[in-house]
Amino acid sequence: MTDYKTLKTRHREIREKQPQSISIRVHRALSWLEEAERQEQYDMQFLSLWISFNSIYAQELDPQISFSEKGRFKQFISQLVHLDQDASLFDLVWENYADKFYLFVNNPYVSRPFWDFQRGIIKEQDWKPRFEQSCQAAEKALIEKDTAVFFKILFDRLYMLRNQLIHGGATFGSKLNREQVRDGCRILKKIVPSIISIVMEHPNKPWGEPCFPPVK
Repeated sequence: MTDYKTLKTRHREIREKQPQSISIRVHRALSWLEEAERQEQYDMQFLSLWISFNSIYAQELDPQISFSEKGRFKQFISQLVHLDQDASLFDLVWENYADKFYLFVNNPYVSRPFWDFQRGIIKEQDWKPRFEQSCQAAEKALIEKDTAVFFKILFDRLYMLRNQLIHGGATFGSKLNREQVRDGCRILKKIVPSIISIVMEHPNKPWGEPCFPPVK
Protein backbone atom coordinates (compact mmCIF):
# COMPACT_ATOMS: atom_id res chain seq x y z
CA MET A 1 0.00 0.00 0.00
CA THR A 2 1.26 3.47 -0.91
CA ASP A 3 1.49 5.69 2.18
CA TYR A 4 3.11 8.91 3.37
CA LYS A 5 6.44 7.32 4.28
CA THR A 6 6.82 5.59 0.91
CA LEU A 7 5.87 8.70 -1.05
CA LYS A 8 8.09 10.98 1.04
CA THR A 9 11.10 8.74 0.43
CA ARG A 10 10.40 8.75 -3.31
CA HIS A 11 9.95 12.52 -3.33
CA ARG A 12 13.34 13.06 -1.69
CA GLU A 13 14.92 10.95 -4.44
CA ILE A 14 13.50 12.91 -7.37
CA ARG A 15 12.53 16.38 -6.19
CA GLU A 16 15.76 18.08 -7.31
CA LYS A 17 15.03 17.04 -10.89
CA GLN A 18 11.41 18.22 -10.85
CA PRO A 19 9.90 21.61 -11.74
CA GLN A 20 9.39 23.76 -8.67
CA SER A 21 5.63 23.85 -9.25
CA ILE A 22 5.42 20.05 -8.92
CA SER A 23 7.77 19.92 -5.97
CA ILE A 24 5.60 22.48 -4.15
CA ARG A 25 2.41 20.54 -4.92
CA VAL A 26 3.83 17.23 -3.74
CA HIS A 27 5.44 18.73 -0.62
CA ARG A 28 2.14 20.33 0.43
CA ALA A 29 0.07 17.25 -0.39
CA LEU A 30 2.40 15.00 1.58
CA SER A 31 2.34 17.30 4.61
CA TRP A 32 -1.45 16.96 4.81
CA LEU A 33 -1.35 13.24 4.07
CA GLU A 34 1.02 12.83 7.01
CA GLU A 35 -1.37 14.78 9.23
CA ALA A 36 -4.29 12.62 8.05
CA GLU A 37 -2.39 9.49 9.05
CA ARG A 38 -1.89 10.99 12.53
CA GLN A 39 -5.56 11.81 12.99
CA GLU A 40 -7.86 9.33 14.69
CA GLN A 41 -11.00 11.50 14.61
CA TYR A 42 -12.88 11.01 11.30
CA ASP A 43 -13.92 14.63 10.71
CA MET A 44 -10.37 15.95 10.96
CA GLN A 45 -8.98 12.99 9.06
CA PHE A 46 -11.35 13.59 6.15
CA LEU A 47 -10.55 17.31 6.01
CA SER A 48 -6.79 16.64 6.09
CA LEU A 49 -7.15 14.12 3.26
CA TRP A 50 -9.27 16.54 1.24
CA ILE A 51 -6.69 19.32 1.65
CA SER A 52 -4.00 16.88 0.56
CA PHE A 53 -6.03 16.09 -2.55
CA ASN A 54 -6.66 19.77 -3.22
CA SER A 55 -2.95 20.52 -2.85
CA ILE A 56 -2.06 18.13 -5.66
CA TYR A 57 -5.04 19.06 -7.83
CA ALA A 58 -5.93 22.76 -7.55
CA GLN A 59 -4.20 25.31 -9.76
CA GLU A 60 -3.94 29.00 -10.44
CA LEU A 61 -5.88 30.13 -13.50
CA ASP A 62 -5.73 33.25 -15.62
CA PRO A 63 -8.62 35.43 -14.34
CA GLN A 64 -9.56 36.04 -17.97
CA ILE A 65 -10.28 32.34 -18.42
CA SER A 66 -13.69 31.05 -17.37
CA PHE A 67 -13.43 27.36 -16.48
CA SER A 68 -15.78 25.73 -13.99
CA GLU A 69 -14.56 23.61 -11.08
CA LYS A 70 -16.27 20.60 -12.67
CA GLY A 71 -14.50 21.30 -15.94
CA ARG A 72 -11.10 21.45 -14.24
CA PHE A 73 -11.81 18.29 -12.30
CA LYS A 74 -12.98 16.43 -15.41
CA GLN A 75 -9.76 17.39 -17.16
CA PHE A 76 -7.65 16.39 -14.14
CA ILE A 77 -9.26 12.96 -13.81
CA SER A 78 -9.00 12.28 -17.54
CA GLN A 79 -5.29 13.08 -17.41
CA LEU A 80 -4.75 10.88 -14.34
CA VAL A 81 -6.45 7.91 -15.98
CA HIS A 82 -4.48 8.43 -19.19
CA LEU A 83 -1.17 8.44 -17.29
CA ASP A 84 -2.14 5.52 -15.05
CA GLN A 85 -0.87 2.97 -17.53
CA ASP A 86 -0.80 0.06 -15.09
CA ALA A 87 -4.45 0.80 -14.14
CA SER A 88 -3.58 1.14 -10.46
CA LEU A 89 -6.58 3.43 -9.83
CA PHE A 90 -9.02 0.95 -11.37
CA ASP A 91 -7.45 -1.97 -9.47
CA LEU A 92 -7.70 0.03 -6.25
CA VAL A 93 -11.43 0.60 -6.79
CA TRP A 94 -12.09 -2.97 -7.92
CA GLU A 95 -10.31 -4.49 -4.91
CA ASN A 96 -12.17 -2.27 -2.42
CA TYR A 97 -15.52 -1.79 -4.14
CA ALA A 98 -17.62 -4.27 -2.18
CA ASP A 99 -16.67 -3.12 1.32
CA LYS A 100 -15.84 0.59 0.84
CA PHE A 101 -16.71 2.22 -2.47
CA TYR A 102 -20.10 0.54 -3.00
CA LEU A 103 -21.44 1.58 0.40
CA PHE A 104 -20.35 5.18 -0.11
CA VAL A 105 -21.64 5.58 -3.68
CA ASN A 106 -24.98 4.05 -2.64
CA ASN A 107 -25.39 6.27 0.42
CA PRO A 108 -28.14 8.83 -0.37
CA TYR A 109 -26.89 11.27 2.29
CA VAL A 110 -23.90 12.19 0.12
CA SER A 111 -25.86 12.46 -3.11
CA ARG A 112 -26.80 15.73 -4.79
CA PRO A 113 -30.42 14.67 -5.63
CA PHE A 114 -31.21 13.94 -1.97
CA TRP A 115 -30.06 17.37 -0.84
CA ASP A 116 -31.67 19.10 -3.83
CA PHE A 117 -34.94 17.59 -2.60
CA GLN A 118 -34.26 18.74 0.98
CA ARG A 119 -33.72 22.28 -0.32
CA GLY A 120 -36.93 22.16 -2.36
CA ILE A 121 -35.16 22.29 -5.73
CA ILE A 122 -36.71 19.02 -6.91
CA LYS A 123 -39.76 17.06 -5.81
CA GLU A 124 -39.75 14.01 -3.55
CA GLN A 125 -40.71 11.68 -6.38
CA ASP A 126 -37.77 12.92 -8.47
CA TRP A 127 -34.74 12.53 -6.21
CA LYS A 128 -34.78 8.73 -5.81
CA PRO A 129 -34.80 7.94 -9.57
CA ARG A 130 -31.94 10.41 -10.10
CA PHE A 131 -29.98 8.95 -7.22
CA GLU A 132 -30.55 5.38 -8.39
CA GLN A 133 -29.57 6.33 -11.92
CA SER A 134 -26.21 7.65 -10.71
CA CYS A 135 -25.63 4.47 -8.66
CA GLN A 136 -26.33 2.36 -11.73
CA ALA A 137 -24.04 4.55 -13.84
CA ALA A 138 -21.23 4.04 -11.31
CA GLU A 139 -21.68 0.27 -11.35
CA LYS A 140 -21.83 0.23 -15.17
CA ALA A 141 -18.63 2.30 -15.37
CA LEU A 142 -16.91 -0.16 -13.04
CA ILE A 143 -18.03 -3.17 -15.11
CA GLU A 144 -16.83 -1.45 -18.29
CA LYS A 145 -13.57 -0.39 -16.61
CA ASP A 146 -14.37 3.26 -17.29
CA THR A 147 -12.34 4.64 -14.39
CA ALA A 148 -12.84 8.29 -15.38
CA VAL A 149 -16.65 8.10 -15.27
CA PHE A 150 -16.61 6.16 -12.00
CA PHE A 151 -14.31 8.69 -10.35
CA LYS A 152 -16.47 11.62 -11.46
CA ILE A 153 -19.50 10.06 -9.76
CA LEU A 154 -17.48 9.08 -6.69
CA PHE A 155 -15.97 12.54 -6.26
CA ASP A 156 -19.35 14.18 -6.71
CA ARG A 157 -20.35 12.24 -3.56
CA LEU A 158 -17.11 13.10 -1.77
CA TYR A 159 -17.50 16.76 -2.68
CA MET A 160 -20.99 16.80 -1.16
CA LEU A 161 -19.55 15.44 2.10
CA ARG A 162 -16.72 17.97 1.90
CA ASN A 163 -19.27 20.79 1.58
CA GLN A 164 -21.23 19.50 4.55
CA LEU A 165 -18.15 19.64 6.79
CA ILE A 166 -16.41 22.74 5.41
CA HIS A 167 -19.52 24.91 5.41
CA GLY A 168 -20.53 24.04 8.95
CA GLY A 169 -23.34 21.72 7.94
CA ALA A 170 -22.42 19.09 10.52
CA THR A 171 -21.66 18.96 14.22
CA PHE A 172 -18.11 17.92 15.09
CA GLY A 173 -18.14 14.21 15.92
CA SER A 174 -21.87 14.00 15.21
CA LYS A 175 -23.41 10.53 15.33
CA LEU A 176 -25.74 11.49 12.47
CA ASN A 177 -23.07 11.44 9.78
CA ARG A 178 -20.50 8.99 11.16
CA GLU A 179 -21.10 6.34 8.51
CA GLN A 180 -20.46 8.55 5.49
CA VAL A 181 -17.52 10.41 7.09
CA ARG A 182 -15.92 7.11 8.08
CA ASP A 183 -16.40 5.64 4.60
CA GLY A 184 -15.22 8.87 2.95
CA CYS A 185 -12.01 8.68 4.98
CA ARG A 186 -11.40 5.07 4.02
CA ILE A 187 -11.82 5.92 0.33
CA LEU A 188 -9.61 9.02 0.34
CA LYS A 189 -6.93 7.12 2.28
CA LYS A 190 -6.81 4.70 -0.64
CA ILE A 191 -7.08 7.21 -3.50
CA VAL A 192 -5.08 10.28 -2.46
CA PRO A 193 -1.67 8.54 -2.15
CA SER A 194 -2.13 6.99 -5.60
CA ILE A 195 -3.01 10.37 -7.12
CA ILE A 196 0.04 12.00 -5.52
CA SER A 197 2.20 9.20 -6.89
CA ILE A 198 0.91 9.59 -10.46
CA VAL A 199 1.44 13.36 -10.47
CA MET A 200 4.89 13.01 -8.89
CA GLU A 201 6.00 10.48 -11.51
CA HIS A 202 4.82 12.68 -14.40
CA PRO A 203 6.21 16.11 -13.47
CA ASN A 204 6.36 17.49 -17.01
CA LYS A 205 2.66 17.16 -17.73
CA PRO A 206 0.51 20.34 -17.71
CA TRP A 207 -0.68 20.23 -14.10
CA GLY A 208 -0.70 24.03 -13.90
CA GLU A 209 0.77 26.34 -11.29
CA PRO A 210 -0.10 25.68 -7.64
CA CYS A 211 -2.33 28.13 -5.79
CA PHE A 212 -0.62 30.67 -3.50
CA PRO A 213 3.02 29.91 -4.42
CA PRO A 214 5.63 30.64 -1.71
CA VAL A 215 6.72 34.27 -1.63
CA LYS A 216 10.09 35.21 -0.19
